[in-house]
Amino acid sequence: MSDIIYVSKETFEQLKEELHRMRTVDRPGAARAIAEAREKGDLKENAEYDAAKESQGILEARIKKLESELANARILEADSVDTSKVSILTKVTLTNLNTRKQLTYKIVSEKEADLKAGKISINSPIGKGLIGKAKGEVAEVQVPAGTVKFMIDNITV
Repeated sequence: MSDIIYVSKETFEQLKEELHRMRTVDRPGAARAIAEAREKGDLKENAEYDAAKESQGILEARIKKLESELANARILEADSVDTSKVSILTKVTLTNLNTRKQLTYKIVSEKEADLKAGKISINSPIGKGLIGKAKGEVAEVQVPAGTVKFMIDNITV
């Protein structure tokens, strides 16, 4: 994975904490589980040992992926975000022209996306459709249910 991901400082710190926990707590725990399973006898027919080794492999893959993400992460500060058009870390108030319902979303990286909290990924269909649009523009977004038109009402940080 060599794609740059843009995150807020808080998310970057959370990723660092998660990596630290994996290295200092989870990795030694996986090693202990392997050692305990190894003590139980013949490794050829030891399902507990096989499960512990598989778990360790999955953990190591997650650590490697997180290290890569952190290496490619770029921290965006809210005060440096341009609010003349929709971009990552902007909060967008829009109106669904089909239903006349007004919505507010914050455009974030995939790592931070949480629809219940009103945070949508920059790579989601709606996120992609809104990027680069200015206040007053209509964005036509292709979603699984068809095309939805959104009027950009406001853009803030």
